[in-house]
Amino acid sequence: MSTFDDDIEFDFFDEPETVEATQRGRRIPRLELPGGRGGGGPRRPPMRVVPLARLVGLIAIAIAVVLGLVFWVDSCQGKSKHDEYASYVTKVRTIANGSSTLGKELASKLISPGLKQADLRTSLAQYAQQEQQAYDEAQQIRAPGPLRDIHHRLVDALELRAKGLAGLADVASQEAGRKNAPAAASKLTAQAQLLTASDVVWEELYRKPAKQQLSSQGVTGVVVPGSRFVSNPDLVSARSFGLLLQRLQGASTGGTPSGKHGDALVSVRALPQGVDLSTTTPVTVKVSAELSFTATVEDSGNFQEVNVPVTLTIDAGAPKPIVRRKAIQLVQPGKRATVTFSNFDLPNSAFGAKATVKVDVGAVAGEIITSNNSATYSVYFTLSGP
Repeated sequence: MSTFDDDIEFDFFDEPETVEATQRGRRIPRLELPGGRGGGGPRRPPMRVVPLARLVGLIAIAIAVVLGLVFWVDSCQGKSKHDEYASYVTKVRTIANGSSTLGKELASKLISPGLKQADLRTSLAQYAQQEQQAYDEAQQIRAPGPLRDIHHRLVDALELRAKGLAGLADVASQEAGRKNAPAAASKLTAQAQLLTASDVVWEELYRKPAKQQLSSQGVTGVVVPGSRFVSNPDLVSARSFGLLLQRLQGASTGGTPSGKHGDALVSVRALPQGVDLSTTTPVTVKVSAELSFTATVEDSGNFQEVNVPVTLTIDAGAPKPIVRRKAIQLVQPGKRATVTFSNFDLPNSAFGAKATVKVDVGAVAGEIITSNNSATYSVYFTLSGP
């Protein structure tokens, strides 16, 4: 074999081996992450885990912010609702108190001594005008949504009062000087029934439903006011108006009232013991913080009596006796009324020795017999047991 042939054979077999070795030499070496078997530092998490954790954190923060806003809005809405109802009730309370005060003024006028027909007519007209103004003001109040229909009942109650007072003023003017007192009393009573009805409307159709509505709305600390115009229904009865007309006729003519007038002291009782005092035998009275004396007075005449003064005096050996004064607002002929005296601070000298309790009922206009208007009672005060 020639040398040339050997060279060719050598090149033919060596070429593939050289290419394969070159390819093996070009392979990319395997990388080891830090913290692996070949690394010396801590192993780091994959790069895509960090953005995911941040996203979760941002979502949590967003949820917390949303919840905070929800609670804040709810709190503001609750406060706004409470303030709305409180503002409404404040306006209503002003009208309610004014109307109740007007009712008391009417009652005081009807029983005022020496009342003249002209004075009564003028006062009734003024009261009607004031109540009409309250009615107009109530219509201007804007009630919260759930109370708007109920608020109309408040307006209705004030309308009844305004109409009732205006009707009383008209009847008082029309019947002035007429002799048919029973007919006039009947007309006055019919108008006064509107005043009594107004109290029912206010309480049953306004205050109670409004109170229930506030409760259903979750509004607390807001009190719906009541308003009572007729505190004593007996003052606006047919009997009372008949007697009132009699007094007015007597007052308009002047001079001493005609007919039988008078009052009498019936009894005096010590409470809470419940023992009646006696004018003949000393009575032991147990003293406690609740000690009071109740005097019963009877109208012994044929006419209605008003503002009957009653005085109670306790003489228990102190430098000065204890004196209490009150008045019976109204008592009808043949009927009885009571007045109670309380809040006594007895001196030490009141215990162990006999004391006296005296009650005097003031004489009314036209009263002739006054011997039964007062009485003196002997008592022994002792401390109440436990």
